[in-house]
Amino acid sequence: MRHQKAGRKFGRNPSQRKALLRQQAISLILNERIMTTEAKAKELRIVVEKLVTLARNDSGHHRNLVMSRIDHTPAVNRLFEVVAPRYEDVAGGYTRISKLGVRRGDAAPLVLIEFVA
Repeated sequence: MRHQKAGRKFGRNPSQRKALLRQQAISLILNERIMTTEAKAKELRIVVEKLVTLARNDSGHHRNLVMSRIDHTPAVNRLFEVVAPRYEDVAGGYTRISKLGVRRGDAAPLVLIEFVA
């Protein structure tokens, strides 16, 4: 039984999983929307929403916390200066996942994950 085993593994070891989610978070912050598989988008949503919640309070400490998680200066600056100010009065639900269909090669379900405007 798989009780209380939260999170998806994606057939990767923990460091590869962490790198995958970090890079997808950077791409989402820089491009505002990305196309990926449904499982990856659902895990990415958890990571990005926590980052946006931290970035809503623009302080040196919160910048250091976000930088320790994604370690990409342009993405951190964009998160604090462009993305997070949009959600000052919103208490969560910063992203939207829209289904697109299946991928042609392996029939994996594709989705579009984007920031809610």
